[in-house]
Parts: sequence; structure tokens; C-alpha cells
Amino acid sequence: MTKITVYKNNSNQYIGFKMTGHSGFAQEGEDIVCAGISVLAINTVNSIEFLTKQQFTLNDDEISGDLEMRFSSPAQEDTALLIESMILGLKMIRKQYGNNYITLMFEEV
Repeated sequence: MTKITVYKNNSNQYIGFKMTGHSGFAQEGEDIVCAGISVLAINTVNSIEFLTKQQFTLNDDEISGDLEMRFSSPAQEDTALLIESMILGLKMIRKQYGNNYITLMFEEV
């Protein structure tokens, strides 16, 4: 199962996200759920890097599938929109394929 935790501060502003694990929908290399989740996450990271001025740190491990992005300050408006787009995509994958493969949580930090 892929677990996604979206981090917010006490003002409900995005400050990052973390993804861990593989969905387990199918064998590695054939797992369309995991591929969809990965594309959403990687595209979000790339979009934030190239289309915004948001500063962040990124830790990723291709073998484990772990990815963590933390903003140096609360998400700017454009960054927040990109995070919300990623969340929408994740919710649509979960709706299509069920809760057995993807968990989406929000955590105040």
C-alpha cells in the first residue's frame, strides 16, 4: 500500500508531503496504480521546482518508493494549487481502485 501524508501547519497551510511504499496492485513493472501515484508525485515536484519560486528540500529513494518534500516556508498560492491538484489526482485513483492500495492522510506539524 502507498501511504501519502500531506503536511500542514496550524494555519492549515501546506508545508510538504511524504509518500512511502508501493501500492501492491500488481507486480512491479505492471502496477498501474503505483505508476499513476508516482507520476502525480514526480510531476508535482517538477512543477513546483520549475514553475514556482517555492524553496524546498527533497528526499527520495527509488528502490523503496519513498519521497518526501518539505517547504522552507508555507506554500505560496501557486504551490498550494499544485499540491491540491496532486491531492485531487490521488483521490481519483483511490476512488477508481479502492482503499486497499492508497492511503491519503493529512497531518499537522
